[in-house]
Amino acid sequence: MTAAAVPSTPALPAWYPAWTRELAELYYSGTINTFVLHGNVHDLVRVGGNGTPQFVSLPDFLATQVFGAWDVVLSYDLGRGLRAVAGGDAKRLQGMVHYVSGLIGAPNTWSRDPDKAIDSLEALLQRNLLEDASSRKRIALLFEHAQYLLPAGDLATQARSQAARLVRFLSWAANPYLKRLNVAFCLVADKVSELSDRVVNSPHVASLEVPLPGLAERREFIATAVGEQAAARLGTMTVDGLAQSSAGLSLVNLNVLLAQSAVRPLDLGQFRKLKKGMIERQCQGLVEFVEPPHTLDLLVGVPEAKARLQQDADWIVQGRLETAPMGYLFCGAVGTGKTFLAECYAGSIGIPCLKLRNFRSKYVGETEGNLEQVLTVLRSLGPVVVIVDEADASLGDRQTEGDSGTSGRVFSMIASQMGDTRYRGQIIWMLLTSRPDLLPIDLKRQGRCEVHIPLFYPTEDKELTDMFVVLARKLGAQLAPEDVPVIPESQRGALSGADIEGIVGRALRKSLLSGAKHVTREALAEVIEGFMPSTQGLEKELQEIAAIIECTDREFLPPAMYARIEKAGGRAALQERLTAIKQIVAAL
Repeated sequence: MTAAAVPSTPALPAWYPAWTRELAELYYSGTINTFVLHGNVHDLVRVGGNGTPQFVSLPDFLATQVFGAWDVVLSYDLGRGLRAVAGGDAKRLQGMVHYVSGLIGAPNTWSRDPDKAIDSLEALLQRNLLEDASSRKRIALLFEHAQYLLPAGDLATQARSQAARLVRFLSWAANPYLKRLNVAFCLVADKVSELSDRVVNSPHVASLEVPLPGLAERREFIATAVGEQAAARLGTMTVDGLAQSSAGLSLVNLNVLLAQSAVRPLDLGQFRKLKKGMIERQCQGLVEFVEPPHTLDLLVGVPEAKARLQQDADWIVQGRLETAPMGYLFCGAVGTGKTFLAECYAGSIGIPCLKLRNFRSKYVGETEGNLEQVLTVLRSLGPVVVIVDEADASLGDRQTEGDSGTSGRVFSMIASQMGDTRYRGQIIWMLLTSRPDLLPIDLKRQGRCEVHIPLFYPTEDKELTDMFVVLARKLGAQLAPEDVPVIPESQRGALSGADIEGIVGRALRKSLLSGAKHVTREALAEVIEGFMPSTQGLEKELQEIAAIIECTDREFLPPAMYARIEKAGGRAALQERLTAIKQIVAAL
C-alpha cells in the first residue's frame, strides 16, 4: 500500500464484535488512527467462525485478529515494558523482533521507563516514515493500562515528564503523515475517566467501549466450557438457562463459576449466591445486590399506587417493555416505607435489584470512574431495578463549585443514562428521597423519573391495623387483626412504618417474656400506650408538603392531601408554606 492510498474498510468476519467494526470504519476513513478502548477490557474475547470457538485476552485479540495481518504489533505497559506480541505465531514474532531490533536495538535493551520507551517508538515511527512506500511497515502500538501512562488530572499538578508524554501522544494522533500510513495506536483502560481528558476529548481520538458479553456470547462460552458434561456439571440448570441468568457477568467471572462446577454441580441457590458476590466485586463494592423476599402483595395502603406498580410489573414480566416508565420517584417523610415499596416492586417482577452505594471518592477522577463501572454493569444486567436512596444527596447536580466539577460530571452521566430510551424496561430507576424539592428537576422530569409516588403516615383504622399485621409478618411474628387495639387519636398520622415495626418488635419481646408464642393484644396495647413518637415538627411538615407538590397523579394522594392542593390557590399556598418552612429550618 502506498502512503497516499488508504484502502476502503475491509469486510470483517461476522463473528467480530461490534466495536471492532466501528474501529475499522474510523481507521479506514483516514481521519482517526488513535483509539481509546475502555470498559470490559480485562475479559475474554471470542475468536473463530465455524467450529469450536476460542476465547483470548483483549491484547491477544488485537494482535492476532484486528491487527493480525500487520507487520509489527508492539505492546507497552509500565509493568512489563515494551514487547512484541503475535499470539502463538512464533514465526511472525521472530519477524517482528528482527525488524524492530534493527531500528531500536535488541529486546534486552528496550527500557521499561515510559519516556525512554516512547522515545524508542518515536524513532521507530520516524524511520518507517522515511522508508520508500513499498518498504514501509504496518505498525500497531498497544498501550495497556494506559491510565497509568496518561493519568487524568490538572496539568498544573503533573510532572514535566507526564506533560511531555501527553504532548507526544496528542502529536501522534494529529500527525497527518502518520494518518496516511498504516499506523494505529490503541490505549486500553478499564475506566475512561481515569485517562487524561485531553486525550479522550481530542477530535483526533476515538473512544470505543468494550461491553460486557451478551446472551449469545455467554451461551457459546458456556457450551464450549462444559461440552458434553453439561448435565453433570450444571445440575438442575441448562446451558440456555445459565446463559440467561448470568447477565451482567464477564466471561472471566463466568469461567470461575464453571470451574467450580467441575468439582460440584451448580444449583440455582448456589449460582445466585456466587453471582451476587461476583456482581458486587465487579462493581468494586459500589452496589449491593438485593434479592427482595417480598412482593407488592405485602404492601399496605396506597392502593392506587400499588395497582399502578402491579400493572407495570405484570407488563414487564410479559415483555411489554415499551409500557414501562423510565423510572419512579418515591417521596415522603422519613419512615414512610420508600425502600420497602421499591423492594416489593422488584420482588413482584422477579428481576435483580441493586442498591447504589456511595460511589464518591476524594481522589480526582475516581468518582466518575466508579460510576462508569457501575453503569457498564447495569447496561448488561438488564432488566434490573436500581434503587438510589437519599437520591437528593447522592446524585449531584449541575453545580460545580468546590469539587473540581465532579458533581456536574456525575449529574451528567446519571441524567444521560436515565434518559436513554434504549434501556426502557431494562434499567428501572427508583429514586427515594424525603426531600424531592432538592432533587434537580432534570432528573425527575418526564422521560427520566416519570412516575412520582408520595407516601404518608397512616391515619385510617384499617390501614393502621393492616400495617401492624403485615409488619409483624415481616418480623416473623404472628399478630391477628383483632388483636390490634384502637390507635389513640394523638398518634394517628404520627406513626411511621418504622415506628410501627419498632412497636411490634417491642410487643413481641414482651409477649415472649409472658410465655405467649405470638404478639398478644395486651402486650401490644401496653407498648402503644407507652410509645412516644419522635417530635419532628416543621421538618416532617416540610417533607409532607414537598411530597404533595411533587405528586404526578392525583389518584396517588389521600383525600385529605388532595383537598389541600385542589382548592383555589392550593398549590401556590403549599409552595409558599414550603418556602417559609425552609427559611425557618435554615435559620435554626
